[in-house]
Amino acid sequence: MARYTNLPLSLPENRNDGDKESKISQSEHGVETEEKDGSKPPPPPGCYIHGGVGTGKTMLMDMFYSHVENPRKKRLHFNAFMLDIHQRIHRLKQNLPKRSLGELTKHDPVFPVAMEISAETCLLCLDEFQVTDVASAMILKQLFLGLFSCGVVLVATSNRPPEELYKNGLQRAAFVPFIDVLKERCRVVRLDSGRDYRKREMETAGTLYHTWTEPEPELALNTLLTQLASRQNHVTRPRVLKVQGRELTLNQTCGRLADCTFQELCERPLGASDYLEIARHFDTVIIRNVPRLKVALKDQARRLVTLIDIFYDQKVRVAVLAEAPLYRLFDGGSMSGEEERDRLMLDELGLTNEAAKRLMLFTSEEEIFGLQRMLSRLTEMQSKQYWIQAERWHT
Repeated sequence: MARYTNLPLSLPENRNDGDKESKISQSEHGVETEEKDGSKPPPPPGCYIHGGVGTGKTMLMDMFYSHVENPRKKRLHFNAFMLDIHQRIHRLKQNLPKRSLGELTKHDPVFPVAMEISAETCLLCLDEFQVTDVASAMILKQLFLGLFSCGVVLVATSNRPPEELYKNGLQRAAFVPFIDVLKERCRVVRLDSGRDYRKREMETAGTLYHTWTEPEPELALNTLLTQLASRQNHVTRPRVLKVQGRELTLNQTCGRLADCTFQELCERPLGASDYLEIARHFDTVIIRNVPRLKVALKDQARRLVTLIDIFYDQKVRVAVLAEAPLYRLFDGGSMSGEEERDRLMLDELGLTNEAAKRLMLFTSEEEIFGLQRMLSRLTEMQSKQYWIQAERWHT
């Protein structure tokens, strides 16, 4: 750990393109790299930690991050990181000068974004590194080539080994070279004891997960709500949040407390940016009416996974009222209607049977990983230790 505390505070100086003595050269990928002449030691290798859910990956990364003395460090959940990347790319594209219709030159904003980030940080810690969409898959290679060439060190955690990132994803052949770049710049460490430490017996913070079959579950949740609201110096009212120019309305809020339904949070077309904004405004969220997560509800299940990932990362406290006990919450069920909808979509896209099969397999595997992680995290989020940590986080 000691070798990471002296990460470089400055980046290589920019040099004029016409300087023949410049130590900056163009690599085969079109990214500027500094030649190794012994004048400056290269940055230390990064670390890519992978393993099953609850094995301590995030804890180890956070312990390491807390001991790094260099102030130019940044720790993010991967969802928040990619959201920031896409926002930066959009902003750069918006600021480009208008070009004539006949002009064929293309401006690629990915490397300038890498330069922006490298000017802000030299250590990037990313939790839950995953690639689930083609848009992110297509930019990661060039983005990290740029970051690595500028001396940024990556420390990441993931449920998957590098070779299985974006497994069976569409156009994966274009993504595969990124895996070699990642393995070249990071030491790959497998952390998998076969035990989910979040399931160990921990002192609970009270009954925070209720099911519909309990006697008067709404009353129990309302009692908790009253106790939490009594600590707020606000009245209960709707709240409108601004998210990237859109309005997101939550019907029941009280100060830093939000009383929401599954329908509000997961049946509307919300995403990581919406959940990050909720986490920014509220330190405690009640989620009511969570149904069994059948495959036919895979869109809603995917949103719930993203929601819990972000709330866990931002130390948001959660209480839940659900149809089933936590580890019976996911039910495969039938997906005939969903399959038919997906089949029509794939036909309209003109995808081959093989491509369609790979897409369905990819979606299923990623959802299983995500659901396992969500159930594990929800278990820890009911503990007294988590609520104490959350209290410290928000004060």
